[in-house]
Amino acid sequence: MSCSCVVIQEIGEEDEVKSRSGPLKWRSERVFPIYAMGNLKLSASSKKVISDFEASADPIWDSIRAEAKSEAEKEPILSSFLYASVLAHDCLERALGFVLANRLQNPTLLAAQLMDIFDKVMMNDRGIQRSIRLDVQAFKDRDPACGSYSWALLYLKGYHSLQSYRVAHALWNQGRKVLALALQSRISEVFAVDIHPAAKIGEGILLDHGTGLVIGETAVVGNRVSLMQGITLGGTGKETGDRHPKIGHGALIGAGATILGNLSVGEGAMVAAGSLVLKDIPPHSMVAGNPAKIVGRVEEEDPSLSMKHDAAKDLFEHTIFGSAQGKVNGALHCEHKC
Repeated sequence: MSCSCVVIQEIGEEDEVKSRSGPLKWRSERVFPIYAMGNLKLSASSKKVISDFEASADPIWDSIRAEAKSEAEKEPILSSFLYASVLAHDCLERALGFVLANRLQNPTLLAAQLMDIFDKVMMNDRGIQRSIRLDVQAFKDRDPACGSYSWALLYLKGYHSLQSYRVAHALWNQGRKVLALALQSRISEVFAVDIHPAAKIGEGILLDHGTGLVIGETAVVGNRVSLMQGITLGGTGKETGDRHPKIGHGALIGAGATILGNLSVGEGAMVAAGSLVLKDIPPHSMVAGNPAKIVGRVEEEDPSLSMKHDAAKDLFEHTIFGSAQGKVNGALHCEHKC
């Protein structure tokens, strides 16, 4: 049985997308060269839309199959694993469902049951079909340790936990909350990533490593966001209602950052590793420290795409050195006057 999957759009260099600040050059020819975000205005020379297509019209899936065949030839000991995980399936959705089910299974939550759940959700949800491709593209493009699309599908728990969350989120929205919570619990056990199924997460997301990531119930994460390990998007106590952070499109959140409360991290902002964020962050701002303070401005539209975590290093060091030098000069001036 063949798959009916997502809309594929061929992207040209002149394509633009609207943002809150007006038309911006769409950079997906570099970042998402195959799959569009859905709100593109295509140039006449590049317009090509395919709705229902065979697996051969899915370039990422074609790449994954080719990579799996090549790896099976290089490592014959993995040939059975690669056949069962990739080559035996007719589309990315079913291969992903097989991989996730076998990673999440336990004696009471059987792989066959999980495969059935994943299949029913992913094969009937075009939003998830698009997201799993945009996400795997994000891993391939932004994580230098991800050498191919198949590596993300087969080995990277950041990708696995994110796609398992997407299924749990769909189940939550269908009213199957107990099953969604059971899946969340198992995801947390296996991958050490705890994302509440009610949280809202956009497309083109990178969870780099993922270990220790916590995302609360009312958190919102925009498109093209990159999140490192050990991040907490949490509340500030026992309050109920809307109580978790909102992360804007294209933001980059460094390892170990803690962001607490119903606050906003603006589009294109960068939070340095280890920062504690307790206040709103304006768009395209760099913040660092405990508590976090603005140390500069991000020039890039989406710092999540470049992954330059040390972009604020020189500015931050200059700020600290300048502050220290000012204190020394002040002390000398005082001593001279005295």
